[in-house]
Amino acid sequence: MDPREQRGLIIAALCKLNRKDGAWLVPSQSKSDKQYIVDPERGTCTCPDHQEAGFCCKHVHAVRFTMKREVGRDGTVTETKTLTFTEKKTYKQDWPAYNEAQMTEKHRFQVLLHDLCRGVPDFPQPKTGRRHAPLSDMIFACAFKVFSTVSSRRFACDLKDAHANGYLSELMHSVRICWYFENPLLTPVLEKLIIQSSLPLRAVETVFAPDSTGFSTSRFTRWYDEKYGITRSGHDWVKAHVMCGVKTNVVTAVIIEGRTANDCPQFKPLVETTAASGFPVKEVPADKAYLSHENLELVHKLGGTAFIPFKSNSVQGEAGSLWEKMWLYYQFRREEFNPHYHQRSNAESTFSMVKAKFRDHVRSKTDVAMKNEVLCKFLCHNICCLIQSQCELGIEPVFWGEKPAEGNPDILTMVRPGV
Repeated sequence: MDPREQRGLIIAALCKLNRKDGAWLVPSQSKSDKQYIVDPERGTCTCPDHQEAGFCCKHVHAVRFTMKREVGRDGTVTETKTLTFTEKKTYKQDWPAYNEAQMTEKHRFQVLLHDLCRGVPDFPQPKTGRRHAPLSDMIFACAFKVFSTVSSRRFACDLKDAHANGYLSELMHSVRICWYFENPLLTPVLEKLIIQSSLPLRAVETVFAPDSTGFSTSRFTRWYDEKYGITRSGHDWVKAHVMCGVKTNVVTAVIIEGRTANDCPQFKPLVETTAASGFPVKEVPADKAYLSHENLELVHKLGGTAFIPFKSNSVQGEAGSLWEKMWLYYQFRREEFNPHYHQRSNAESTFSMVKAKFRDHVRSKTDVAMKNEVLCKFLCHNICCLIQSQCELGIEPVFWGEKPAEGNPDILTMVRPGV
C-alpha cells in the first residue's frame, strides 16, 4: 500500500462518505466544511491533488475501499480488513539475581564503598589546631548518608554500625556530615570516584546515552517562560549532565553546571571523559539538543556513531560530509535509525532509578553542598549497578588493584585498576 492508499483507508474508516447521483461526496481532512466530488468509474476527483497532478488521490482510494464493503439483506455491513498486529517486545528478567541483589544491597554497598574510598589519598593535616577527619571517612559518611535517605540525626545509628564494622577509622557526630558536604574540596574527589566506580563495567558497556536532569532544592526562583510568554515561579533546581551506559545504566561521567546550562556544549566533555576511562564508544544515541557538526565528528573520530535525530529545519549540508551521510541515513532509512536512537531512553531509566531510590530533591542549602549531594546520588547509583552486575553477570568489582594511591593529594592522578 502506498501512502495515498493508506490515507484513503483511514478516511474510509473514520469519515462518512455520502453517495449522490452516481458520485461520492468525500469530506476534506484539512477543512471541515469542504467536500470533494469523486467519480469512482472514471477515477476522478475535484481535489487539488488530482486536478493539478492527475494522481489517483486518497479520496478516490477512500471511495473504492468503501465500495468493497458488502451489504447483507438484513442491512448489516461486512468489511474484509487485513490487520497487522505489533508484538510487544519484552525482556526477560533474572528474578533470582535481582532478588539476591536487593536483599543484600545494604551490606554489599558498604563493602564496595569502603573499598572505593580506601584509594582516596588524604589531604595534609594542619600543623596547628584541630585535625580534620580523613578524606576517605568524609566521602564514606556523605555517600552512605545519601544512600540511607534519612536525616542527619537519624543517621547516627548507621554511623555507629559502620564504625563498629571497620568502615570508618573514627566515630564522628552525624551533624558533622553537613559540614563535609559544604567542603568544595570534595567536589573533584566525588567526580573522580564516579568515574572510578564505573570502570569495572568497561567490558560490558559500548553504547552510551547523554542527557540532563534536575534535582529540586528548598530555594524558590522566578523565570520567564519563552514558550508561553509568562513568568513562572517554583523550586530552584540543580542540573546534572550525565553520560550513562545503556545496558547496566552505570554513569560514566557527570557534569554539574548552572541550572540554565545548555546540553549541547556538555556533549564533548562527557564523551571524552568516557573514552578516556577506557570504554569503547561504539554508539552514542542522543536527542536533538545535542545535534551539531562537532558532536557528530567527535564520536566518529573515536570509532563510533552518534545517532542524533535532525531538526525540522536541518538541511543536507556539504556533499560527502559526515553531516550529509547521517542526514540521508535519517531521512531515508528511518526504520534502521530509530532502533539505535531509541536506546537513549535508557538515560531516562537511569534518572528514574536515581530519583526513586535516592529522592528527586536535595536537603542541602548551599551551592557547594547541593552539588556534592547530587554527585553522591550518582556515586551511590553506580555502586548499586555494580551490585546488580555482581549477582547477574558475575562481575567482581575491583577499583584499585592491590595497592591504591597513597600520599597523593591530587585526586585526579589516582591510579586506575591494572595500571
